[in-house]
Amino acid sequence: LRLGSRKEAAGAARSSVSRRLEYIAHSARQRGVPEENMTVTEDFSRVENTYQMEAEVCIIFSDFGKMQNVCNLLIEKLGTAVTISPPHFYHTPEAIDTLRRQVCVAAVGNTRRKAQEVCRLFGQSLGKPLLIKEEETKEWGGHIDSYPPRSPDSLTLEERIQSATAYASSRVFAVFEIKGKENRRNKLL
Repeated sequence: LRLGSRKEAAGAARSSVSRRLEYIAHSARQRGVPEENMTVTEDFSRVENTYQMEAEVCIIFSDFGKMQNVCNLLIEKLGTAVTISPPHFYHTPEAIDTLRRQVCVAAVGNTRRKAQEVCRLFGQSLGKPLLIKEEETKEWGGHIDSYPPRSPDSLTLEERIQSATAYASSRVFAVFEIKGKENRRNKLL
């Protein structure tokens, strides 16, 4: 978000921007944005016979809906007094690590279910895993099919989301113990 004010009195320029900055911070906090996810940069200068105060607020959101709600509120309440830049989407290293783990766990679960189906087909039961090894993990980002290629600033919001979406796949190798019919009969007795 960017905002600014140019006034003949220095205090008036600062006050105008400070009030809006406080409103922006208050609105974001009320909607669950932690203080540490907001950064404010201010620039105060003299332009000809006036004082100019400009500020830029960077807010990090982890919830897309929350970002839209805050932006819509600020546009509604502050109008042209604030300029909201299009969002910049990215994934933290922690989020990518979490994605990798989730994909690997899902791959192991899929492997186990397939092994259970094969065992049932032969009248056997699946035992404990003897070996589980992740053989390959791949990650890739989304892309937009357009020709000629467009600059990131000209993409629609939906295209920005699509191009920022992270995907991952995991190939696992697993060896499970197979229990015969005799083992099941003994357990039932």
